[in-house]
Amino acid sequence: MTATVSVRRADYANPHDAASLVMLLDAYASDPAGGGDGLSDFAKSHLVRELAARPQAYSVLAFDGDAPVGLVNCIEGFSTFACKPLVNVHDVAVLSSHRGRGIAEQMLALAEIIARERGAVKMTLEVLSGNAPAVKLYERIGYAGYQLDPAMGTAQFMQKWL
Repeated sequence: MTATVSVRRADYANPHDAASLVMLLDAYASDPAGGGDGLSDFAKSHLVRELAARPQAYSVLAFDGDAPVGLVNCIEGFSTFACKPLVNVHDVAVLSSHRGRGIAEQMLALAEIIARERGAVKMTLEVLSGNAPAVKLYERIGYAGYQLDPAMGTAQFMQKWL
């Protein structure tokens, strides 16, 4: 069996973390759930620097031993109704070799801890309706369809009040 998976906040200044982040996001972008095209050369060469330049951004990485296997990218926004920060979970990626092991749940738990430390009132995310395993995970850990008035229906993203 492989080593235990560890989850931690990414350090954008750490070359291993930076390379891991780009590799994992490129793998996700190459997957049908991520659009199937992979990252552009521009994105690969500028992504980490651009994330690091934005204090509202943070990432969580998962490692199997030293091998990167999962990534969550988060961007802080602002809830005007609550007049407090919110955190959008922008990317959730786990290598296909490691799916079904609870890695995404572990990364999202750490992302939530960081969001709470930032004073966020909620977390939001978007998920493709055809990605049933992801929808099931998000609902199980407390995300639900965004709705203000049931008569108006639901928005096509999910949130979790904190």
